[in-house]
Amino acid sequence: MTVSALPFVLREVRAPEDFSAIAEVRTASSPDWPVSAEQIERERANRDPKLYFTELVAEQQGRIVGVGGVGHDDFSFEEWRYWGRLGVHPDARGQGIGGALYTELLRRVRERGAREARTMLSDQPHDAPGRAFLERRGFRVAWERFESSLHTAEVELDAFDGLLDRVNADGVRLISIADLADDPQRDQRLYELDWQLFQDVPMGSVLTKRPFESWIKDELQDPNMRLNLSFVAVREGLDAPLTGPYVGYTSLGWNAGGFYYIGMTGVRREDRGRGVAKALKVAAMRALQASGGGLIRTFNDAPNRAMLGMNSQLGFRRTATRYRYELHLNGEPQ
Repeated sequence: MTVSALPFVLREVRAPEDFSAIAEVRTASSPDWPVSAEQIERERANRDPKLYFTELVAEQQGRIVGVGGVGHDDFSFEEWRYWGRLGVHPDARGQGIGGALYTELLRRVRERGAREARTMLSDQPHDAPGRAFLERRGFRVAWERFESSLHTAEVELDAFDGLLDRVNADGVRLISIADLADDPQRDQRLYELDWQLFQDVPMGSVLTKRPFESWIKDELQDPNMRLNLSFVAVREGLDAPLTGPYVGYTSLGWNAGGFYYIGMTGVRREDRGRGVAKALKVAAMRALQASGGGLIRTFNDAPNRAMLGMNSQLGFRRTATRYRYELHLNGEPQ
């Protein structure tokens, strides 16, 4: 239900008192990926202070009804490229709130010489207003990412015994990140491995290597990451200069919306084609099922046919498409 148009103001975020209201707006705007005040606080605390970021809220009769932020993309940093997100609570739409947030945020990055702005929305009904909003302002779809899901209870996990036996016979052990805690080089090795693997993921962008400390905070120290359900492929006898015996890994996190998500699955080039990536996912699925089971969501870019095919073989089924929208700025008002 849309309320009658009421006055609103844009203002800077007040930390931490605004975090709960911001989480409410973001969750209402994107119900498929709920967030909490604690997550908002972690996002801000972990943000690289060397990278630009600005955020505003829209307040109406003392209630925060909209939030928007835009800044440099730490995964694909270019001084002139910015990544943004904007949300208005569904019951406060149609009053110009989103447009006002957008106009002010775009003004700020234009002043910094922005040449490109990016964001991402899904093909789901709750994102339809947002897609129309972007398209009216000149944004165009530049990339597709497919979402797939499965529930561990619906998969015959024993059917993969042979795969795990072959991987083990090839000298590769699958060990949870939690069980590797005694390795003093674990974190550094995973950091270097993650960077190697991400460079081979077809994401349609040139990637930026994050600082080690930032990666640790965002990945291994994320309270939503389940290190006991995330597995590393360890090859016996190997001691690579940066990654030691680690040749691949898969990570599994938890979202309060009631599902798990795969953050990364990959294997170094020298060990591909041997079933290791699939075995890693099976190990994670088995560990999850043993702990009570659950729904897993995963996201793969359209050109990543190998991973899409593997997920299909494991039982994942396509559920949504996420679109990366881009606006190429040419100095003219939008």
